[in-house]
Amino acid sequence: MTNPLLAGWTGPFELPPFAEIRDADFAPAFEAALTEARANIATIAENPEAPSFANTIEAMELAEGLLDRVAGVFYNLAGADSTPAREALMRDLAPKMAGFASEVTMNRPLFARVAALWEGRAALDLTAEQARVLELYYKMFIRSGAALEGAAAARMTAVKERLAVLSTAFSQNLLADERDWFRPLAEEDLEGLPAFVVEAAREAGRERGAEGPVLTLNRSLIVPFLQFSPRRELREIAYEAWTARGANGGPTDNRANAAEILALREERAKLLGYPSFAAYKLEPEMAKTPEHVRDLLMRVWAPAKARAEADGEILARMMHADGLNGALEPWDWRYYSEKRRVAEHDFDEAALKPYLSLEAMIGAVFDCAHRLYGLEFRELDGPFYHPDVRGWEVTRGGRHVAVFLGDYFARGSKRSGAWCSAMRSQKKLGGETHPIVVNVCNFTKGTPALLSHDDARTLFHEFGHALHQMLSDVTYQFVSGTSVARDFVELPSQLNEHWLDVPEVLEKHARHWQTGAPMPKALRDKLLAAGTYDQGVSTVEYIASALVDLEFHDGAAPADPMAKQAEVLASIGLPHAIRMRHATPHFSHVFSGDGYSSGYYSYMWSEVMDADAFAAFEETGNPFDPATAKRLEACILSKGGSRPADEEWLDFRGKMPGVEALLKGRGLLDAA
Repeated sequence: MTNPLLAGWTGPFELPPFAEIRDADFAPAFEAALTEARANIATIAENPEAPSFANTIEAMELAEGLLDRVAGVFYNLAGADSTPAREALMRDLAPKMAGFASEVTMNRPLFARVAALWEGRAALDLTAEQARVLELYYKMFIRSGAALEGAAAARMTAVKERLAVLSTAFSQNLLADERDWFRPLAEEDLEGLPAFVVEAAREAGRERGAEGPVLTLNRSLIVPFLQFSPRRELREIAYEAWTARGANGGPTDNRANAAEILALREERAKLLGYPSFAAYKLEPEMAKTPEHVRDLLMRVWAPAKARAEADGEILARMMHADGLNGALEPWDWRYYSEKRRVAEHDFDEAALKPYLSLEAMIGAVFDCAHRLYGLEFRELDGPFYHPDVRGWEVTRGGRHVAVFLGDYFARGSKRSGAWCSAMRSQKKLGGETHPIVVNVCNFTKGTPALLSHDDARTLFHEFGHALHQMLSDVTYQFVSGTSVARDFVELPSQLNEHWLDVPEVLEKHARHWQTGAPMPKALRDKLLAAGTYDQGVSTVEYIASALVDLEFHDGAAPADPMAKQAEVLASIGLPHAIRMRHATPHFSHVFSGDGYSSGYYSYMWSEVMDADAFAAFEETGNPFDPATAKRLEACILSKGGSRPADEEWLDFRGKMPGVEALLKGRGLLDAA
């Protein structure tokens, strides 16, 4: 039988034939794709003709087409809908894929061709995009160890393969801890919980085959439980389980993995001549150096900590008024903060959710994309890779742009968090290729699914990444879509969040799921007035994580990461009632691959820009100003990584922003 992963995909929009793909198809498909890719790379490296951009760089762009196609399907499914077979194959593939990547970047004849092109680039008559692609390929080879020889080259390959194994294990351990923990809730445990939390717990119980409601580690369930449950002992159990992911002892404990990952990263950087992994990792980013990152984080830390400490004192007095003595604890913060928000802003999250159904918010984000960029969305029939997944054709002016898949609900087979990926990226080389873009979230399923304001913001955030992929307009996949500096990639996503709270968007789309009535103006005004509420603690949680990440990688790797984490948090004076947003054993941004390692700061780096970018719309008096939207697409969203990030930004805005816009957006200016 023909392997559906290897055959031509002839269905609508050349989507993967999900209904035909079986887990057993993946291993042979990878073997065939790797064999083809190796042959293609060998042909390029051994080409007797003098190197040219076409026979070297463009040939490499096309060499791994089949591998990209197979991997695009597999890794999306492995993260969003894992099975034991997929998890086993991920473990098997990790060193193989890392080994293949090393084969390519440490292929000396191949590197010699790239280096010759780089050295003679002035005479090549390249377009601006081609010049950028050549530069990035050359730097990729250098930073991957192509110039290393002998034992150093062999060691670099071994380090990369081991890192791939460890990061896969880290991810799978975390998924196992999140999947396996749940706590049955008796009827008395539901006391004080809004109906939407009770229904979410019952739905979680049904999914797990339990007889009644259960509490799980799904963020969309556990956060509102911590907000609303008056049962302090249950809040403590839930909070400690949530924060102990990856640190429960036994085979899923991630602490030893984290230590080995950090040591290997330091070794990798020093093999390449860098003083630390942070220095290596930050070199191609906008921030450039650990010092610049630390400066940004500490400029925001002081006002954020001051605000959080002041808020904590108020919450502690509220707790003491309830007859509870002792210190405010981390599992108390959300509960008393919610009570304070109701008291001070007359704003209740439970009253908001009926107006934020998932269906309404999908409509809102699509409508904003239409008003800003002229995109239109037509829902498609499946099947897709899971019954929960929905798909849309994206068009503009009648022309096909992309296929967008939305996978919104939490399930045991899905890792936590939310993310955007592409099963296929936009490119023009070798024929016009339209992207298949996937947004994955972990919302609680319901009839209907009702979102918190934070959930709705997540939906807008991930769709901002999707827009970056869908509106990409480049020739080379190497610089397509979100293939940009890590501290620039969050700009489109965080910028897109701003349109959620535009009053006319809420007025049009935030409608009661039963009656269709718009959100009352009084409730909408309260929502917007409370927009910066609790930003002190939120900012402190984030910066604490970002600083720990930076200090892990800026200097010698700590033998005991947990001790180093405690040392960093003590040095900045993290308040007792606040913990890191992501403790080391479940800090998947940093340890489930290199993506955000020494780069968790990038959300805040991008936020400095996103506040200023939205101000460009506000300055026109129209949040949907056509000229500003057109400039944003032309300068940033369509360009991918075809130009340096700072050049793209300056083309759009004309100047680099200061931290003041960020402090204002978070309501922290008066605490500075």
